[in-house]
Amino acid sequence: MRLRLQVLVALVTCSSITGSLAYKPVVILHGILSGAESMASLVREIKEFHPGTIVYNCDKFSGWYSLENAWRQVDQVRDYLNEVGKLHPEGIIVLGYSQGGLLARAAIQSLPEHNVKTFISLSSPQAGQYGTSFLHLIFPDLAAKTAFELFYSRVGQHTSVGGYWNDPQRQDLYLLYSEFLPLINNEKKTSNSTSFKMGMVRLNKLVMIGGPNDDVITPWQSSHFGYFDENMDVIPFIRRPIFTSDSIGIRTLQEAGKLIIVVKPHVHHLAWHTRRDVIHEVIFPYLD
Repeated sequence: MRLRLQVLVALVTCSSITGSLAYKPVVILHGILSGAESMASLVREIKEFHPGTIVYNCDKFSGWYSLENAWRQVDQVRDYLNEVGKLHPEGIIVLGYSQGGLLARAAIQSLPEHNVKTFISLSSPQAGQYGTSFLHLIFPDLAAKTAFELFYSRVGQHTSVGGYWNDPQRQDLYLLYSEFLPLINNEKKTSNSTSFKMGMVRLNKLVMIGGPNDDVITPWQSSHFGYFDENMDVIPFIRRPIFTSDSIGIRTLQEAGKLIIVVKPHVHHLAWHTRRDVIHEVIFPYLD
């Protein structure tokens, strides 16, 4: 009964497109302060050029609800992916945009027995976020240099952004107070550290997409696990501990030929999932 209900939910509230099973089903997660409707262009392109693909355009935590605590969102996304995965034993593709890509990754890591074959991270702050342009979209009166005062507090951790705000000059406070990003990146060891890594290495393909003209994800290299050091110099992911120590399995995936890094210039953050040429160039090659 539960699975039948889940199919109905997929068809009605998550905009499922049914048809043949020539392509793997795709689950799409929207970004912050938006909802499933914001991903409509991408859904239409998939429907037109990959006819028959089942698409779950998830509408959980839309609008202001997307600012709720990161773990609360991950718990529901995890259960959702688990139910969709059970419907499709052949495997599924998960695409998460912006904050949705970070939440999707955490959900996948929380499912060490998942059947996600490909995870596409579309301009997502996988190594964290630190920048005024992003901040002012949500908290117009906050400055990046002082935002730690809010985010690294009990109150700040109730917001999704607080969970992945990564101040490169306040790393002691980040590791002390942040309850989300340091855990899923295994910067802080927990009883879940091993399973978080297992969830990642279970993937057949990890696709990380971003570019230098994004203007929202800061630094833009965070979309590829690169990040600022304490001097505000960007360190490529291959020189950061998350790769060199293989703390969440990125190096394992890279050595197995399962890690794909896509750098696409001249694409603004709001265009990754709306511009047809971008969709076809950076997303479609991995929807197989």
